[in-house]
Order: sequence, then structure tokens, then C-alpha cells
Amino acid sequence: MSFLPRKATSTLLATALAFAPLQVAHAQNAADSVAPEAATGFVARDARKPVKAKRWMVSAANPLAAAAAADVLRAGGTAADAAIATQAMLGLVEPQSSGLGGGAFLVYYDAASGELTTLDGRETAPAAATPKLFQDADGEPLSFFSAVIGGRSVGVPGTPALLLDMHKRWGKTPFADLLTPAAEMARNGFAVSPRLAGLIAGGEQALRLYKPTGAYFVPEGKPLREGIVLKNAAYATVLEKLSREGRAGFYEGEVAQGIVDTVQGFASNPGTLTLDDLKNYQVAERKPVCVTYRDHDVCGMGPPSSGALTVGQILKLIEPMDVASLGPQSPQAWRLIGDASRLAFADRGLYMADSDFVKMPTKGLLKRDYLAARAELLFREDALESVEPGEPEWDEASLLAPDESLELPSTTHFSIVDAAGNVVSMTSTIENGFGSRLITQGFLLNNELTDFSFRDMKDGKPIANRVEPGKRPRSSMSPTIVMQGGKPVIAIGSPGGSRIIGYVAKTLIAIIDWKMDVQQAISSPHLVNRFGRYDLEEGTAAETLKAPLEAIGYETEIRALTSGLHGIVISADGLSGGADPRREGVAIGE
Repeated sequence: MSFLPRKATSTLLATALAFAPLQVAHAQNAADSVAPEAATGFVARDARKPVKAKRWMVSAANPLAAAAAADVLRAGGTAADAAIATQAMLGLVEPQSSGLGGGAFLVYYDAASGELTTLDGRETAPAAATPKLFQDADGEPLSFFSAVIGGRSVGVPGTPALLLDMHKRWGKTPFADLLTPAAEMARNGFAVSPRLAGLIAGGEQALRLYKPTGAYFVPEGKPLREGIVLKNAAYATVLEKLSREGRAGFYEGEVAQGIVDTVQGFASNPGTLTLDDLKNYQVAERKPVCVTYRDHDVCGMGPPSSGALTVGQILKLIEPMDVASLGPQSPQAWRLIGDASRLAFADRGLYMADSDFVKMPTKGLLKRDYLAARAELLFREDALESVEPGEPEWDEASLLAPDESLELPSTTHFSIVDAAGNVVSMTSTIENGFGSRLITQGFLLNNELTDFSFRDMKDGKPIANRVEPGKRPRSSMSPTIVMQGGKPVIAIGSPGGSRIIGYVAKTLIAIIDWKMDVQQAISSPHLVNRFGRYDLEEGTAAETLKAPLEAIGYETEIRALTSGLHGIVISADGLSGGADPRREGVAIGE
């Protein structure tokens, strides 16, 4: 018997229509609308109140996706069930960010066992990929977009396998029922959102380079406009095959052949992905990476994600300082956070990659004595003049060179808590906006291989994040579950390329140290420092810190910082959900 009623699609649509106008207004007015937060004196960006609930909650980047999850949760499905429905819908209505042609990381808390599990659905390099994949005939790196557009950049998709693995472990609702709302929406059509329309218009030229992609997003030479009803029968067919045939419905047969033909058939920049690459793909269960911060255990995804390690290092480096008393308006608080981030990113660039291929000092990077010594560098009044990687303890040392890879933001995140207390924090991606720009059978293919370093050697030393067959490119995706007393209290994550790490760290500091509610923390202005320059979010109170930060030694740049934070705080009083006003997301609970 199905847990999802047949009327789910109409319920989903009604819910989405009820939420969409409100969320569009928030998204449009966010840059001009600021509200003071009395408890901190900090002007937070569009600090709406969090959504409150007692039983279940979902926060996702699109109202239709959140509504799909809500229908599942309302009908008694698990957080894993709701995540599957969410991702299937996001692949349709937010195709530029994630989908069947991409990969994802999952952090899952199982209430019955009390166990925290992390699953790695990251894409892998094809067996024929070499360290010279993104180099020209002279051994020099290709330009980024020369590498991105076409089959060369496409890794083996992991998201479908991850969805099936999740369902096998924690699912309750029949798998087919979870994909049905997205399939029906694809056949019946959905209204193109403001964000999708804007991104299509901005990326029109690249989208036209592959004829089928242009036909879908720029039909008859005209970019899809907001509100146009868009249908995608091909996507519905793939979802239905996945429902009926399971893994073989995607990784073998006609869907797999369509992927291979598309990747290898892009004449100007073909890739090497084969049917065997698809058939051999496996989701990997990894050990969670956790750090204790104040009295919280902050847990996330280990390598090939650099997220949990780098977020963890940032938090541990500032832990000896009284960031809470300094407050979110203090230039000194942001000096501590900014230089802690620079120190963590220096370690990230040298050491972090797919640990199945590269020896990594994972334990050493989080060792108390090592971080205490690195934190001593922060006991000063001005910005660090320069930052170098540290020398953590190794089980077996390797000589490595610093990485030069780019990681651009087109990703999505959702957080879910079900009525039984199970928790999902999942970040999903196709890497750059619209991925490789290659569409096949209704879904876009990733350009995830460009998350590898384009150089493989530097100064005679190998780069940890170089391309290798079967390897997973390093990621900054940081799906996080925070535990306290053995129970989950926060689920959070964001898109945003390598700035994801800063977005997540800031939000955790805002909740734990500055006592903001989840919506205030998500909405509060971003200040991100990875490599020395401080990026300050335009149109927010972060701009007022420009002169003070420059006075203590930073170069600054005011710019758009379009995170997509979606989080839930769990307390004795119930659930509080927050959605990032910089995008189109909503939190729904009951």
C-alpha cells in the first residue's frame, strides 16, 4: 500500500502556488530590505521569522521541491523518502543546479539506532581519464570554460545510485511513488521560476552550443521567460525507468547509452565516459568527520569533500577566542574568522583530495595540538600578512604541491526532519551553472571533472587533487548535522562553490555564538575570506565593515554572494526552519 496518496500532485501544486508569490517577493526585495536584529544589533539581510513546526520540517531551494517533500512527510514517509522526492523535483524545476546527471553528499541521522551515516554519491572520473585531461599539447592548463563545455568535463553521475541506496537503507514509501510527482509535473508542465529564467538569459550563448540544450532552454532562439509552462516528457520517462528497473534503468540500457553517446558525440570537446564506467559506479559509505565546538559536535562529509574538515578547522581555530562577546559587528571577530578560514584553506589546498587515491593526514588536520599551535597565529590585532599550510601529523607522509583548481557555484542543499526524528542534510550538484551544457533524455550532465586540478604536477611534486581514473574530484560541499548530547540539533548546508565552507561556518557561528535563530543566521550578511581577500556581501551591512577590515590589513571586495542555505534547528520546543532569501527556497513544516 502506498504512503503517498494519488492526490499528492494536486496538493503539491496548490502548496507551491501558495508559497511561490511570497518567496519571489522575498527574493526580489532581499537586496533592498534589511531588518535590524535587536539581540545582536546586527542588521540582517531580510531576516524573516523562522517557520515553526512540531512534527516534521523540510527546507529546500524551490517551493515545488519543498512541497513534494511535505506531501511525503505528511503521509508518514521518512526523511530519506522526502529527500528522494525533493531531489527528483529539483532536477526538473532547478536543472541548472542539480539532477540525475550529477552527484551528491548525504549526512543522515537514524533516530532508531542513533547512528550518523555519510554517503558519498560524488561523480567519478572515467577509466580512460588521465592527469593531462585538462592540458593542451604543451602541457599548459586549458581555460576553464574551454574545459567545461562538452563531454570532456563529464564525470560518472552518482545521484541516481545515491537515491536508490538511501531508499534501500531508510525508505518506507514505495520508490516509484516518490518519483511520481516529479514525473507527472514533467509531463504536465511547470512554471519557469524567476531564478531559472534569469540564469537562462544570462547563459544563453553557452546553452546554444549544443543543439538539444538550446532547443530546451532557448526554443526558437528565445530564452525561456519567467512563468512559461515548461514540459519535459523525456525526464519523466527516465524517472519511470528508474522506478521500474532500479539501478539498471539508469546505469545500463538505453539511458546509459544516451549518456555515453552525448558525452562522446560532442565533436569539439568529446569525453571518454563509457558504458562500463556507468555500470561500475558505486556509492561509498564514509566515516563522518566530526569536531567538538563549544559543547556541540559538528559532523559532516569527509574526503573527497573538504567541507567538514575545513569547516571543522575554522571552528576549532576560533574556539579559544571569545567570538560571542565580540559579536557579529566586530571587525576583530571577522579578523579571527577570516584568518582562521585562510589557514584552513591553505591546508585544504595542499592536503585534501579523494582519500581513496591520496594519502591524507585527516586525523592530523584535526588534532588538538596541531590546531592549538595554528590558533596561536591568530593572537594579534591585525590580519596575517601571509598564510602557509601547516605540518600536521601523518600516518605516512607524502610530498605534495598546492592545488590550483576552481570550484564554481551551481549546487543545491536541502535539510529534512521527519516525524520519527530522522534527519537529512544533503547537498547535490552538477558543478557549474547548467553543468557541461549537455542535455540528454531531459537532464543535464555535470562538468564535475573540472573540480580536479588542471595541473597534475608543480615544482616536481604531484598535486593531490589531480585527475586519475576512477577518482572523485575534491568538493567543498558541506552538508552538516550538529549533535548535542548525542541528539541532532542543527541540519544545515549550502551551494556556493568553495565559498560553501564560509557560508556554513558563518551560519553555525551565528546560531551557536551569536544566538541568532536559524532564519536570522541564514539571512545575515556574508563575509568570506579564503585566500586573503575579504568578500563582503553587497547591499548588506557587511559593507559597513569594509573600511575597518582594510584598516587592519585586508584587501576587500563588495560583491554578490548568492548562497542557498537551507537549515533546521531542533530543540525541545520543536522545529525551526530557515530558507535563504537569496534564492527561491522555502521551509515547510507541520
